[in-house]
Amino acid sequence: MGYTIALFIITLVFSMPLGLLCTFMSNGKNPVLRAITRGYVFLMRGTPLMLQLFFFYFGITKLPFIGKYLAMERFTAACVTFVLNYAAYFCEIFRGGLLSVDKGQYEASKVLGLTKWQTMIRVVLPQMFKVVLPPVSNEAITLVKDTALVTAIGISDVLHITKSLVNGTAGNITPFIVAAIFYLLVTFGLTKLFQYLEKKFMF
Repeated sequence: MGYTIALFIITLVFSMPLGLLCTFMSNGKNPVLRAITRGYVFLMRGTPLMLQLFFFYFGITKLPFIGKYLAMERFTAACVTFVLNYAAYFCEIFRGGLLSVDKGQYEASKVLGLTKWQTMIRVVLPQMFKVVLPPVSNEAITLVKDTALVTAIGISDVLHITKSLVNGTAGNITPFIVAAIFYLLVTFGLTKLFQYLEKKFMF
């Protein structure tokens, strides 16, 4: 369970700030940064997470000249893959949240003498947070289940151990039931947490 929980926490902690940064770059005035960010988001959202996982663990070492310097341990490769993948999704979620903020809010902030950063931190981001909270909660719950994909590169997560136990006990499916209960408990806890946050910040 340690690998599963650690991967979940690391992904959320790093992918959300990266996703927010990508949102600012995607909506910025620099056309090069906009193009790079949107290309990155298109690539990460348009290809399977499993394929990305295989690339960062198996394929990246095959790159000419620099491949040997990019070799990663299994868990490190999983963290990099998940952070980059989920950052792309959070980028689009946050971008939608920013677009939902009325333009009049920016104009009113300018009249009040607020700088662009003050407007963003004090006015825009709090309103954006209310809008993006439900989709962020959905992504967090999906992330719990997606962590099971790391068994494909040999990480001893919950699913990997479960399969080993089933294979070693002549097909006894009890480990599958225990694993299902683990995932259900985690997702139930997250659901309750986000329901509490929605009641606290959205009303």
